[in-house]
Order: sequence, then structure tokens, then C-alpha cells
Amino acid sequence: MTHALEKRLRQALAETSDAPPRPVSSLELPLKMDRLLTPALLRSLRPAAVLVPVLQRAKEPTVLLTRRADHLRSHKGQISFPGGRRDEEDASIAANALREAEEEVGLSPRHVEVIGYLDDYPTMTRYLVTPVVGIVSGEPALRPHEGEVAEVFEVPLAFVLDETSFERKVLSRDGLNLPFFELNYGPHRIWGATAGMLWNLAQKVRG
Repeated sequence: MTHALEKRLRQALAETSDAPPRPVSSLELPLKMDRLLTPALLRSLRPAAVLVPVLQRAKEPTVLLTRRADHLRSHKGQISFPGGRRDEEDASIAANALREAEEEVGLSPRHVEVIGYLDDYPTMTRYLVTPVVGIVSGEPALRPHEGEVAEVFEVPLAFVLDETSFERKVLSRDGLNLPFFELNYGPHRIWGATAGMLWNLAQKVRG
């Protein structure tokens, strides 16, 4: 039997598509800086995709996340979704996300049903990331890539859909106060782009 939260998720994403023009996530930047995200600027960003894996568990659905290895040059130790930049051989955005998930955590695409997309997310590292939401069925054997992933863990879907789980924080950089979201689950601090994508997910399900 399909869990009620999974039904809500499917309904919320049923009309989403990977076809352009794609919606862009509101970054809630100060001084109306969102206006600087012009179509020309967005086109200049490198395309990338992440998989938002929602696992069907006996008790309740969960969202799979990774903790990046501590020796990586960028974003070391941070919480993220499996994903990365698009390669020429990727036939679609979903193919990009599924390939990266298989490479990073050993999640076979045959276990994943793509059910929709979140809004594109521009990052400070000049990527335009498309989050692909997939339902993971069965009991896939995960094999985290030792060179990239330090840990794989799950967070209840109910937790990330609850707006009270999110805290609004501010990062001061180059004289600007940049707002961001943060979630704390057990020992894990989820913030930055990953938390922003989860906020977008919660807003879509909320409707």
C-alpha cells in the first residue's frame, strides 16, 4: 500500500517537467538581487543534476542523503544529494542524476522511478542544478564511493516536509548578508543548496 506522504509527493510533482523553460528556485536574496539572475546569466551556468531519492520504507518514506568525503577540495564534509555536472553522453536531466547516483552510492537506476522535478537551483560555483525526484523501491544494495562519499543516511520524508524543521540563517560574505536555510537531524547539519532544495520540495508539497 502506498504511504499517504508518497501519494502527496506524487500529486505535487505530477505536472512538473524537465522541458524548458524551467522554473528557477527563489533564493530569497537581499536587495532584490534575484533580479540579477537573468536568462543570459542562467544560460551561462554549467548544467548539473542531483537525485532526490525517496525510499519506500515499511514505517514511512525517507530521503537519502550523503555526507561528502572530508578530503575533497570543494564542499568537503557537507551534506548533499548524489549528483554532479551533466556529461555529453547523458540523454536527459534524469539520466544525468541517475548516472551520478549509481556512481556515488551504487544506486541502480532499475530501482528508481522518476516522478518529477524541483525548480532549478543556481549555485555560487556557477552550476544550474536540476533536482530530480525519484521513488526508490525494493532493498537496493548501496555501495558508497569511498573517494567521494563518507556516509549515506536517511531522513524521514515527514521531517523535510515540515516547515518547522527549517531554520533561517544568515551568512556574511563580501559585505552582504546572504540568507540560507538549515535543518539539523541527529548529528547532521543540512544547509546551503541542499537545504534550499528541500525547502523547495516542502513548498511544492504544501501547495
